[in-house]
Parts: sequence; C-alpha cells; structure tokens
Amino acid sequence: MSLSLSHLLAASEEPTRALPMPPLAYGALAFIGFLLLLGVLWSFRGTAAKLGAGTVHGHHTAASEAHAHDDHQGSHH
Repeated sequence: MSLSLSHLLAASEEPTRALPMPPLAYGALAFIGFLLLLGVLWSFRGTAAKLGAGTVHGHHTAASEAHAHDDHQGSHH
C-alpha cells in the first residue's frame, strides 16, 4: 500500500503553534520601528553641511579663519 506525497506530508505535519500576537501586530511594530529609525536619521539632517562650512575636529578652514579674524580684536591664540 503506497501513500502519495501529500498524504505522507499531511501525516507527518506537526501541530501548528499559535503566535503570541496577531500577524497584523508584527507589521505594525515593524512600521513603528522604521519610523523611529527615520526619526533618528531625520535628526541628523544638515549635519554634513554644518560640518563642511565650519570647523572639523579642530581644523579651521580658510573661510572660518577669515571670518574669525574680521571681528576679533586683540592677540591671536
């Protein structure tokens, strides 16, 4: 007596386990997580432009040096 493949798979199938929350909740949590990550990314908007125009790690650019010396009175540091 031979069983077909579908009968064999159906006979050996384990009982399914219930998820701890509805499947829609997983999607909602993932969406909220991505929005939080987007918020972190959004908080750094314009940082490259700010760093490019000013000083970077203590090094002054020519533009920032000229501006610093225009309104600075007294001795140089």
